[in-house]
Formats: sequence, C-alpha cells, structure tokens
Amino acid sequence: MNVVFLFDVDNTLLDNDRVAADLRAHLDGEVGEDCGREYWQHFEDLRSELGYADYLGALQRYRDARPRDLRVLAVSHFLISYPFANRLYPGSLDVLDHCATIGETAILSDGDVVFQPLKVSRAGLRDAVGGRVLIYIHKEHELADVAERLPADHYVFVDDKVRLLTAVKAAWGTRVTTVWPRQGHYALDLADVARYPVPDLTIERIGELVELDRDGLVGAAAG
Repeated sequence: MNVVFLFDVDNTLLDNDRVAADLRAHLDGEVGEDCGREYWQHFEDLRSELGYADYLGALQRYRDARPRDLRVLAVSHFLISYPFANRLYPGSLDVLDHCATIGETAILSDGDVVFQPLKVSRAGLRDAVGGRVLIYIHKEHELADVAERLPADHYVFVDDKVRLLTAVKAAWGTRVTTVWPRQGHYALDLADVARYPVPDLTIERIGELVELDRDGLVGAAAG
C-alpha cells in the first residue's frame, strides 16, 4: 500500500502562536501599541476576506494607511529574516524522518504566495520533505489536485484544526487517517472543537507520531 503523509505547518509542525507573539512584541517596540493594534486589525480583516493569515498583506495595508511611517520597514525585515527553524515543535523533524520510512511525506498548507513558502523553507521543512510542498488558498477545496500530484492508496492527514480534519475525512473517508495534534490556540478552543466529530487519532504533541507504526496509522482510518 502506497501511503502519503500530508502535514500542515502552522501549529502542527511549527509553533506559529510563538511567532505571532514575537511579532506582536516587535510591533509594540517598533511602532507602539496603538499602531500595533492597527496592524492586527488589518491582519484580522484580511484573514476574514482571504481565509488565511497574510502577515505581509496586513503590513502593506498598514503602510497604505500610514505611507510616511517608515518604521514599517523594520517590521518587514523582522518578518523576512525571522528564524523559523527555532520555532519548530520538539520532534517535528524526527516525525518527518519516521514517516518517510513508512511512505512519502509532504507539506499541505494554506497561505499567501510569498511569506508562507518562505516560512516553510526557512524552517527547514521544504528540505525535510524533499521539496514536496503544496500551498493553497483553501487546501480542503483542492483535494483532487493533491491526489493528482501525490497519488496514494492511503493518506495520513495531520493538522491542528479539527474543522479541516473533518472536511478531509468527509471527502476521502476510510482512504485517509486524520491525526489531530492538540497544539496551538485552534486546538485548545474547546467550544469550536466540540462542533466536529472526533478525528481518527488524537495526540498531545506532534512528537508522539514517532511512536506509531504503519499498521496503527492506516488501521485507525477504519474506525
């Protein structure tokens, strides 16, 4: 059986909540708390419009509103040069190595066309999966394209958002094992999580995946 592992990035392999906290602190230091709040309002507005986080897009909107505030350039440098590899969850790369002994590994993420690929690359994740990186606007709507690019008898989909795990399960059924690492603010939003069915497998941290073998992962989908 040909198995393909599809890994989300933010709050699955990489602690994106920590990245956001670092950016918030940097913004407050560079442009002040009031202007920082303005940036995050642009960020949330864009996320509502686009359906994904667009850090650079929010920065551009801030600049449009304040064209003479050149402090924004320091914030841009902070984002582009951020050490994402330091924010990988413990065991993330070991998990990718372990899963590569069972099947093929790939990144399946949402995001913008510049910053998200940069994040994946600078974190070392692109190299860790042999360059198999798929980034869509809404990945749950692109499963046919995913299957065409990465054909498999069975998929293992790893994501911190139960909403996405549910959508993929509805589309692929027993052809996919959904794995939910309970990490990050989405996974800890109990009211939101309660709206969806329980995923096939739940782990407390991404590093626990190294303890699961091929039969355990594939077989869990039948439940």
